[in-house]
Amino acid sequence: MALRLYELVGVEETRPFSPYCWRIRMALAHKGLDATSIPWRFTEKGAISPYNSEKVPVLLDGDKSVADSWAIANYLEDAYPERPSLFGGEGGRAMARMLNWWGDIAVIGGMFPLIVADIHGHLRPVDQQYFRNTREARFGKSLEQVSANRDAAVEGFRKGLDPLRLTLKSQPFVGGQAPNYADYIMFGGFQWARATSPFALLKPEDPVYAWREKMLDAFDGLARKSEGYSV
Repeated sequence: MALRLYELVGVEETRPFSPYCWRIRMALAHKGLDATSIPWRFTEKGAISPYNSEKVPVLLDGDKSVADSWAIANYLEDAYPERPSLFGGEGGRAMARMLNWWGDIAVIGGMFPLIVADIHGHLRPVDQQYFRNTREARFGKSLEQVSANRDAAVEGFRKGLDPLRLTLKSQPFVGGQAPNYADYIMFGGFQWARATSPFALLKPEDPVYAWREKMLDAFDGLARKSEGYSV
């Protein structure tokens, strides 16, 4: 039975934008696996509740269901061991676990205030209301206020990428000579931003920008072919 993947979209089904879903999209491509995309939106929680999840990604593999990007990556690695490894061994898996948290906090968490108001514009009205209510409760201010000083705040975000930047100055990918799941963890956030916001998070001369361009071209341009802004 074919793999199926619930992915977050907004108004356009051709613009999947969840950073966590993109981690898995890239992981599936790395494994040489095809998965049918099932578009999902913020207010459609009933569609995935049978799989004991309120968030995407949710992967369906026959009668198995797996929720959460880290759990899915581990499932793919263990269920399809004959295909290219996502981690390159148990040591790589252990290091990727740390990077998974760093990617959530430093990369996704760092860019979220910069793009949050733009995400709102890509949603259907019913999802806009949900998104605004939940995110404004989280920040304690309006989406517009959160992003109001992003031209100055982006410098702090860029500085926070120094561990990634320094790594990419000494090797072409986070995973070494070729990308692996560590790269997909980092890239998911940048693809999220590219899909939803025209705001430039990176400068063209930044090694992180050059790495992101290579990731956009990976797997025959899988990510680049998806709807997004030229930033």
